[in-house]
Amino acid sequence: MFQKKTVKLGVYVLILLIAVFLTACGSSKTSSTDQGSSGSNSSPSTEAGSSTASSSNNDSAKEDKEPIKIGVLASLTGALEIYGKQTLKGFELGLDYATDGTRTVNGRPIQFIVEDTETKPDVAVQKATKLLEEDKVDFLVGATSSGDTLAVLPLAEEYETVMVVEPAVADSITGANWNKYIFRTARNSSQDAVAGAAAIAKEGVKIATLAPDYSFGRDGVAAFKEAAEKLGATIVLEEFADPKATDFTANIQKILNVKPDYLYVIWAGANTPWTQLADMKVQEQGIKLSTGAPNIAALKTMGAAVGMEGFTVYHYTLPNNKVNDWLVEEHKKRFNGEVPDLFTPGGMSAAIAIVEAVKKVNGDVSDTDALISAMEGMSFETPKGTMTFRPEDHQALQTMYAIRLENKEGFDYPVPVLIRELSPEETAPPVRNQK
Repeated sequence: MFQKKTVKLGVYVLILLIAVFLTACGSSKTSSTDQGSSGSNSSPSTEAGSSTASSSNNDSAKEDKEPIKIGVLASLTGALEIYGKQTLKGFELGLDYATDGTRTVNGRPIQFIVEDTETKPDVAVQKATKLLEEDKVDFLVGATSSGDTLAVLPLAEEYETVMVVEPAVADSITGANWNKYIFRTARNSSQDAVAGAAAIAKEGVKIATLAPDYSFGRDGVAAFKEAAEKLGATIVLEEFADPKATDFTANIQKILNVKPDYLYVIWAGANTPWTQLADMKVQEQGIKLSTGAPNIAALKTMGAAVGMEGFTVYHYTLPNNKVNDWLVEEHKKRFNGEVPDLFTPGGMSAAIAIVEAVKKVNGDVSDTDALISAMEGMSFETPKGTMTFRPEDHQALQTMYAIRLENKEGFDYPVPVLIRELSPEETAPPVRNQK
């Protein structure tokens, strides 16, 4: 098999020693689970360190052909744990959907190894190095946090390994920090921004923004500001809050002081500002709220935002296609009636993209340049409809949804109701990689 580029010992020896030490101390567990049909009611377990999952229908899978190895980086602990676990569920389902439950492609079994980044960039580098050096993966997938992902991008280039970014959204991933080995099924901040601006921005409108103070929030605000100002709106305040904060009083008071027409909120994580925005009666003071509708747990805190118009990346009731139908049905079957959430379809899309890419090179992933050529411009079907990797920066163009939050019978949270689909062409972000 083609050997990946070997990293100079002087650069990475310390990282490797740390990774080995953590493993020796029992920071990760490895398990292997065979899974037959896509209709199975269980899925391979994952731990807060690493887990290995492979599949075969019978002894015929034990062929001489080497497995396709995929290393998955995700936040399985920490503030973004809920998103990492959604992505992982979607990834496993995506492998089953794309391979008709066999977990094989072109006669080669698929093996994936999961590592918990703990939402810490230094840990993400350690875990990615382990996947590349020790496990010798053919693909990387991840990570949940934009900070983790940005830290790992140089490793993909150094080891000449394709990395499918999901669900991190910072523009710089396919912008200033991009390299040719990076493909992204996740939407980026500019795609969010175009969709969000289309919902509220127009000539003369004053908008304040509230976002977490790290790359995800800052890139998101910058992209939204660019899109909103093109439509004639004015950004009167850019307010950034500590992503680990539980008290947003000071941030919200600054927003109230500038009296905008709209407050556009960009947020991710378990702790959200929605309850305090309601407690401080922001809407009662004439400020309309707008945001990208979040995951279901966060929607349950947004009762005061009913009637708000914005956008969403995904809600399981919105797409109308056979892939999403399969996802919803299979997710309920495997996970005790639970429906897929905001980041589940992204994980599924990443898995489908990898399987389709392997098919395009007839199972031979040893020539990375040929693999990249096959993936550039590649279209594939996902729960959100057709995605296409744009050749210029490998960003997946994809459908978004303009929505209104409404109370609906049978739901204990405000539901994103479709106003209209925003097409992949309509939400295509600027090319920012300058390469």
